[in-house]
Amino acid sequence: MTSSQLARIIDHTRLAPDTMVQEVYVLCEEAVQHGFASVCVPPCYVEEATRILTGEAPRVCTVVGFPLGGNQSSVKATEAATAINDGATEIDMVMAIGLLKTGAYESVAKDIQTVVNACENEAQVKVILECVLLTEQEKRTACLLARDAGAAYVKTSTGFASGGATEADVSLMRNTVGRDLGVKAAGGIRTGASALAMVRAGADRIGASASLAIIQELD
Repeated sequence: MTSSQLARIIDHTRLAPDTMVQEVYVLCEEAVQHGFASVCVPPCYVEEATRILTGEAPRVCTVVGFPLGGNQSSVKATEAATAINDGATEIDMVMAIGLLKTGAYESVAKDIQTVVNACENEAQVKVILECVLLTEQEKRTACLLARDAGAAYVKTSTGFASGGATEADVSLMRNTVGRDLGVKAAGGIRTGASALAMVRAGADRIGASASLAIIQELD
């Protein structure tokens, strides 16, 4: 895979709590220059990123229920609808992790479905599982719940927990959803070698804040 091919599946990300608007400008400029799939920015910057990227190829992605996933479903839905109104076309939502671990699968499914419905086919929904907190069986269950609720992707991590993406988790997720859903690897991916390892394991989208270093390694 060439650097340009890899760039086309990277969500160029800046979600740190101290992210400033000038950093969003740079992020968007880099996304255009290098052909990244999208920029992933905090919700408060979606409108600005949309304005900057008008007429350009990279999409605007943001997060919902981030980073803990414990928000009420109605709050997540409002976040998603607001982000779409501001121009986002991809929504990365954090699953209700505690409810999954409790075994409240109907509630988890409803949580995801509520966000999917709020997007009304105007934005793809990626469901963040936060794999480091889950058992293998819980990861499989979460993938199936996301699939059945109409999500477009399952995603490994927020990048804010104690661990990020692993090849094993990506492989498990891909094997669980088959080709029905996309798999996004995110969290701790900082080199071209690690990004390519995730692709080989089954990821078809990469979330990274070290996007430039990743593709420059392959040049």
